[in-house]
Amino acid sequence: MKLTISREALLTPLQSIAGVVERKQTMPVLSNVLLVAEDNTLTLTGTNMEVELVGRVVPVHVDQPGRITVPARKLSDICRALGDEAPIELGLEGDRLHLRCGASHFTLSTLPAEHFPNVEDEAASFRLELPQKELSRMLDATAFAMAQQDVRYYLNGLLLEVDTGHVRTVATDGHRLAMAQHDLATGSESLRQVIVPRKGVLELARLLDDVETPVTLVIGDNHLRATVGSYTFTSKLIEGKFPDYNRVIPRGGDKVVLADRATLKNTLQRAGILSHENIRGVRLNLSANQLQVFANNPDQEQAEDALPVEYQGESLQIGFNVGYLVDVLNALEEEQVKLTLANPNSSALIEAPNDNRCLYVVMPMRL
Repeated sequence: MKLTISREALLTPLQSIAGVVERKQTMPVLSNVLLVAEDNTLTLTGTNMEVELVGRVVPVHVDQPGRITVPARKLSDICRALGDEAPIELGLEGDRLHLRCGASHFTLSTLPAEHFPNVEDEAASFRLELPQKELSRMLDATAFAMAQQDVRYYLNGLLLEVDTGHVRTVATDGHRLAMAQHDLATGSESLRQVIVPRKGVLELARLLDDVETPVTLVIGDNHLRATVGSYTFTSKLIEGKFPDYNRVIPRGGDKVVLADRATLKNTLQRAGILSHENIRGVRLNLSANQLQVFANNPDQEQAEDALPVEYQGESLQIGFNVGYLVDVLNALEEEQVKLTLANPNSSALIEAPNDNRCLYVVMPMRL
């Protein structure tokens, strides 16, 4: 294998693919990136057996076609440290890959391409397109609520749901729930639900830009595949039954609060400084046109703050994990936020007053 390529053309996909490759691997070849040079194209592939990312660079001057795997992070670090002045020459000599750029020369170890695992192809069961900016918005609005290393393995990922007129993303860790949707004529005649693992969600979100250019999703029985520009992303799916999120969404709350989102977030963050560092609890006291926020900790330190709100109902005291509330307020983009409450033991429904594309549920806590 022998080829010449510009530093920028190689570095851009290499950095994305190096993010997929785990630092600690049980199989040495999984720390490597697969390079395939043919027909003036260089294809780079990285995988951790759960997620695979393929990037294509065109055009590339290929003198000798070939395939080999080399350490992903070392190659990425070398390219990042090189200057832009000279092109990069890659050449395979025996079992070593030689990288030359101007006066710089690096020799990298390799492993045979035959050792590199391929994600098996499967018959695609469903295909749809939607704008990158919409999928990016939905992932950003919900991914933070995914569980981490929960024994309920199906919570360690994100539900992607497609019906006739909508695409939805839903995430929950059992204490909070986030849902986002995009209205789209999907062509699906039935409800389809798949659970994308956490690593897959985070890597897919990194590929997406705030543009109208479409992303193509292919949903199979065991894999989700996304095509974004010159990248093809594939993730295994989590087997299991995602909870019925509609049963969790509280209905009929009679206490509706309108607040300035930024002011509420700043007030909660200030009070949260003196909350218990493990449970992060704050108490909200709601009265006519005012919301008070209280926090304390085992050192008997206390915080008390307040902000004006639009509210005319009965008084209410309710406790929450302050981090969960702040996460929701960070995910919302509108200036105002609407909280719908019922009683101290019922979950809060949080959304933007004039936008039903996202909603959030946060369970209360006893303080």
